Amino acid sequence: MQTRLVKLLTLSISALTLSACVIVTPDINVQHDLDTHIFTKSESTPKNIIMIVADGMGPAYTTAYRYYADDPNTPEIDATIFDQWHVGNASTYPATISGVVTDSAASATALASGIKSYNGAIGMDVNKQPVTTVLHRAKVKGMKTGLAVTSQIVHATPAAYVAHNESRQNYNAIADSFFDDRINGEHKVDVMLGGGTDYFIRDDRDIRQLFVDQGYQYIDSYAQLSSLTNDAGALGLFAPVGLPWALDDIDPSRLRTMAQTATRILENNQGYFLLLEASQVDWAGHGRDINSAMAEMQDLHLMLEWLVEYQAQHPDTLVVLTADHSTGGLTLAANGEYRWEPASLHAITTSVTAMIKHLVNSADEPTKRLAYIKAQLGFELTQADQDAVLAMDMNAKSRSLEDVIKRIIDRKTNTGWTTWGHTAVDVQVFAVGPGAERFAGHQDNTDIAKRIFELLD
Repeated sequence: MQTRLVKLLTLSISALTLSACVIVTPDINVQHDLDTHIFTKSESTPKNIIMIVADGMGPAYTTAYRYYADDPNTPEIDATIFDQWHVGNASTYPATISGVVTDSAASATALASGIKSYNGAIGMDVNKQPVTTVLHRAKVKGMKTGLAVTSQIVHATPAAYVAHNESRQNYNAIADSFFDDRINGEHKVDVMLGGGTDYFIRDDRDIRQLFVDQGYQYIDSYAQLSSLTNDAGALGLFAPVGLPWALDDIDPSRLRTMAQTATRILENNQGYFLLLEASQVDWAGHGRDINSAMAEMQDLHLMLEWLVEYQAQHPDTLVVLTADHSTGGLTLAANGEYRWEPASLHAITTSVTAMIKHLVNSADEPTKRLAYIKAQLGFELTQADQDAVLAMDMNAKSRSLEDVIKRIIDRKTNTGWTTWGHTAVDVQVFAVGPGAERFAGHQDNTDIAKRIFELLD
């Protein structure tokens, strides 16, 4: 699969002089051919900007995905789009008041506005004053704006680009601001796709209906995406909170599906700004769930494969991808063993969350429970692993039950974790298209927003 992808990349670039830009000297913008590594001059400003945040995706995740997606029938390790588009790195620390480990809200505020803030802040500085974001600036300039995420659309990252609130936990108030706050009399976001019906359809207020009354199209299933037209705004909410894990969703490539629809609706003569978020890479990291982590990375990469073609066909589109932080302290090769073996993950087509839900609902006796887990994992369990499954207390909390299965998968793949939370490591920056050279080298996360502001202005 990856060999075929690299060939596709090369053909697309050769035909349309696609650029994945890096900087060599301050006065030379260059174009990076993904196959030959030949650099040529490129000077232009983007019409469209697609900003992608892979929540929680530290460097270990992109490395892990390279090994996970590699074709075992070839001797070389195949490159991924992450390898091809990598141009730099970024520090992620929040405002001093919160130390050096950021949460998603502070980091998203920095990525969106270029201003450091405290952990938990949504579009506000340390003094709890609203800040202008790149999405706001794009709207002021007459561009269309959109977001498509796999979390609820009022979660920390999308919220920080759109709203202003002192706490990321105030989901209802953030949902209210999506409708109430305007720029030049217009709603801030033209296209909104993701989860979150719980926050938009409430007993105290039906924000969904308010948007419909304002002329927005509303849908609640992926099947309806094709019905959306570009002559009106669109609100698509596909789950009560976040979307299901990619492993369990009816559309395992839902980020690509939503991105395709969002770009189709947003395309116009004035250009657009689109935020995309692979939200649940982070959730997998918090859960120390390598199985779901790689499935979420696959969902992201499938979307990037499509973006390769889209950007080639729309060379005036800049794509920037980064993470807000790294989650879980993912380690590829644990316990002093020099091995990491992700191949067995490909046979696991159900999330651990779904496995445990099935076991709790079925109330199977221990031997049937063990047979079910064996069938779901698709590999031989050690005697210790079997004993752990047989000893599971089905009255325990779901997270404790999930941990039993996750540890079995970790032992099989030799995956390690250092934390249930975030870490302070730098993250990678990826870019392609006009202006991509501005994101080369080491930078702070605030610099990403500052450079997007420069391109918008």
